[in-house]
Amino acid sequence: MSKDKNPRRVADNEAMAKLRMLKTSPQKLNLVAAMIRGKKVDKALTDLTFSKKRIALDVKKCLQSAIANAENNHNLDVDELIVAEAWVGKNLTMKRGRPRARGRYGKIMKPFAEITIKVRQVEEQA
Repeated sequence: MSKDKNPRRVADNEAMAKLRMLKTSPQKLNLVAAMIRGKKVDKALTDLTFSKKRIALDVKKCLQSAIANAENNHNLDVDELIVAEAWVGKNLTMKRGRPRARGRYGKIMKPFAEITIKVRQVEEQA
């Protein structure tokens, strides 16, 4: 009397990876995520490698993790993978402050973000 196995959260031709607690705002992270959406994974990796954005290296690590999940866990062909979805979410925000003039207090918000990347195998039309 064991429980049924949990169903997969993604389709049979998909794999995903999630990276949490990235020290950047979700707005800045979304600019990098928009840069790779819908592209083939090798082109997306190249774009992230040569991007001038600081957070692009962390997004590249997440994309490499999604590719490794697809290859090792789901037996998908790496050459036929595309970045199907890449979405960004808010995480915690550290609240800091700084004394200002006339006894006031300046709020400093230090946001964190998270990114989820889903890769999908598509057959190439020949």
